[in-house]
Amino acid sequence: MNTWDFWIDRGGTFTDVIGRSASGRVEVRKLLSQADVRYSDAAIAGIRAILAVPTGPIPTERINTVRMGTTVATNALLERRGEPTALITTRGFGDALWIGYQNRPRLFDLEVRRPERLYETVVEVDERIGVGGEVVTVLDESAVRENLAALRSAGYHCLAIVFMHSVANPEHERTVAALATEAGFTQVSASHEVSPLIKLIGRGDTTVVDAYLSPILGRYVAQVAEQLPGVRLLFMQSNGGLTSAHRFRGKDAILSGPAGGIVGAVATAERAGHRRVVSFDMGGTSTDVAHFAGTFERSFDSEVAGVRVRAPMLSIHTVAAGGGSVCTFDGARYRVGPDSAGADPGPASYGRGGPLTVTDCNVMLGRVLPDHFPATFGPEFDSPLDTDEVDRRFTELADRITAETGDSRDKYQVAVGFLEIAVANMANAIKSISIQRGHDLEGYVLNAFGGAGGQHACAVADELGISEVMIHPLAGVLSAYGMGLADVRELRERSVEQPLGADLSEPAAELRKEASQALRAQGYADDEITSSISVHLRYEGTDTSLVVPLAEPAILRRDFIEAHQHLFGFAMDRAITVTMLMRRCAPASRWRRPPMTCPGQHRPPP
Repeated sequence: MNTWDFWIDRGGTFTDVIGRSASGRVEVRKLLSQADVRYSDAAIAGIRAILAVPTGPIPTERINTVRMGTTVATNALLERRGEPTALITTRGFGDALWIGYQNRPRLFDLEVRRPERLYETVVEVDERIGVGGEVVTVLDESAVRENLAALRSAGYHCLAIVFMHSVANPEHERTVAALATEAGFTQVSASHEVSPLIKLIGRGDTTVVDAYLSPILGRYVAQVAEQLPGVRLLFMQSNGGLTSAHRFRGKDAILSGPAGGIVGAVATAERAGHRRVVSFDMGGTSTDVAHFAGTFERSFDSEVAGVRVRAPMLSIHTVAAGGGSVCTFDGARYRVGPDSAGADPGPASYGRGGPLTVTDCNVMLGRVLPDHFPATFGPEFDSPLDTDEVDRRFTELADRITAETGDSRDKYQVAVGFLEIAVANMANAIKSISIQRGHDLEGYVLNAFGGAGGQHACAVADELGISEVMIHPLAGVLSAYGMGLADVRELRERSVEQPLGADLSEPAAELRKEASQALRAQGYADDEITSSISVHLRYEGTDTSLVVPLAEPAILRRDFIEAHQHLFGFAMDRAITVTMLMRRCAPASRWRRPPMTCPGQHRPPP
């Protein structure tokens, strides 16, 4: 029997599905993520199309694994469509997460507009753990039971538990979590499990995000698993590693889709002989860029959609410039984004009444050729791209600009102007993750992918002074391809706050035990689990930590000083503090990519 592996990226506009047969044959499908009358879920529809099973049960005996990245959690966070969530915290700290760090994103705005908070109600309970882990105030369990019962009566099913200093002693959080489960809460997120790091605000926000998103994510995972009973289902995490479906949770899913793109970009570039890579993923809604110079860069304190998240994520910078970014004229200037036409109605060329977009600019200039696109557009999803509508819209816009400003540009020049703005936005995004961090882009390759990446790769490279551009044969679906190239991975972190030279063997061993247990639960044996550990170091009295591999204290000091000198341009004569340990465990790669034949090719891709 010819069995298949499927690698899927469910994006905001398109869902990409790659099927690889046991013989190495590759089939690709790209579907609109927006469900319509033809299918309820694009990922399942893509699998059905490749297996040629349009209706009825899917023959799961023909499927080995399904590896998937999804924007379900990301979109729920952006649109604030998570589950109603309650927060329970130490008495006196009910407003702590809402107050946050009191930073002002726009310094000179007279009115500060804070993002909508994720939790709907907060309950303060009598308990207190000291900074050293000692019990200062005993937990009032009877009051906790009453509060939990009241929350359940009010209709809450999701609970975030965030107590002071619970990292030092999680006893009270464990007790409340057990009581919440008894009370009938279906989602209980405790901060000592979700983000076992010091700093109440970041730890608390991450825990709330987990409680808020996990039910939405869980329902989608269950929906996919129901269609694929018995199939090994893996999901991409924000840190660039895969995990089993039942272990996939909200805090690790925010950058699920883009992470696959970075993994794919780096792997394909390395196979082509490049070690320094700028990943340029231009999709329908946004553009994701990342920097790679031998190691994956990860961030541990991120802000996504106005929410602070303390969890390891691949360092990705996103700008609202995608193929579907709306192009408008506000009476004085051209604007590209941040609004997007999405999958429905989509760009004007899709023939469903959508606005002018970056894609339409390329249609107008002849860079997108309708003859090379399938007839899947229009009201009935059976028409080619509508070039006449694009021409009419740009003609009207050019006439309006001339009437309002006296600038007599024709329709082609207007389209070029919008593209120049989009290219500048994307180039600036790349500068922020490379040049502004001390990286000279000479000698880098720009690995361009995504549905719109190839249309703009050369212009972006020219803007940055990059002389080499790489476009993989599967560039249009490289994020999905990255799912197939990624490894199962478990990351564990722990705050330590010890001077450089302190004994770290005990927390390092505990982290290895936790990560190894997670892999064993996914079916891997101890003898096939590999492990590495890194430490976060900072100068005493400063707030910025740098990550270096664990080694002898003298080597750690040298590596940290060199990294600090490279990044900031100076070193300091101060003591160095170890702030955090991070353990990475992964199974030794059991998957070997057989020869592959891509559609329309006679040789495998690099």
